[in-house]
Amino acid sequence: MKKMTQPIDYSKKPNGTGITRIVKATYCSYKGFKAALLHEAAFRQELAICLILSPIAFFLAASSSQLLILLITLAFVLFAELINSAIEALADKITTDHDELIGRAKDLGSAGVTVAFGMLILCWGYIAYERFFA
Repeated sequence: MKKMTQPIDYSKKPNGTGITRIVKATYCSYKGFKAALLHEAAFRQELAICLILSPIAFFLAASSSQLLILLITLAFVLFAELINSAIEALADKITTDHDELIGRAKDLGSAGVTVAFGMLILCWGYIAYERFFA
């Protein structure tokens, strides 16, 4: 026999609805950025790389679409690092002892950051090649 579930009452969610939810979500995002800056050395390093490369993107790009690609790859590295840091924080809250699945989760998060950097290197390299050698 199939178990019947109650519909979710979204009006009782802790962050509310409508504009209130948007304001509270924005505040949560602010706290997340602040935590990343305070507690995550990798995020600070990658942010520094992005701050250095952002103005270079304006010089390197030959078109607005190339500029967009360069800037999106920078943002994607930061996005990947934020997700990786969230996974690591959650995993460490569960246990700091060696655990195969938690180790795998952390490794997968790290692999995501590596993919983001690979995309950055590929896109920046291709656009630099087009700009200076093609």
